[in-house]
Amino acid sequence: MSATVAASQLSHGGKFETFPLTWRSIHTASFFSMKTIGNLLWLLLGGFLMGLGWWLAGLLCAITIIGIPWAKACFVIGQLAFWPFGKVIVDRRTLNGMDDIGTGALGTVGNVIWFLFAGIWLAIGHLVSALACFVTIIGIPFGLQHLKLAGLAMAPIGKAVVRQSEL
Repeated sequence: MSATVAASQLSHGGKFETFPLTWRSIHTASFFSMKTIGNLLWLLLGGFLMGLGWWLAGLLCAITIIGIPWAKACFVIGQLAFWPFGKVIVDRRTLNGMDDIGTGALGTVGNVIWFLFAGIWLAIGHLVSALACFVTIIGIPFGLQHLKLAGLAMAPIGKAVVRQSEL
């Protein structure tokens, strides 16, 4: 059920402008605001440094030509590391409903290689950041985001980052 609410400013001709107000529009507006506030605080509580870490790993992978597939994943996950609230990590097999090169045996081999060369270090960085965030009560949601990214750092091949609203 929607109600019509008069806008605070007069439109041309001396009439009030109106817009429909529903519970969904209120919830969406407040949810967007909380995501934005969470993401801005996240940058201060380790997200900025870890995002730079992901992008540095991506640059190092890109330099080695053979690491270009991992570099692409690093840049995508780096964007997630900068702005994680409102996004989720899903298995591509679940998302697409079929296997691809990253969700099969080659994806497993790629994840093992990734873990040995870069994944362990990024995971340790996220775990240290999570522990620092868990010291305060307000930091618990941020620590949970770091743990989510630490899990992704160990095996990023075959995963996709999507907005929660797209699920």
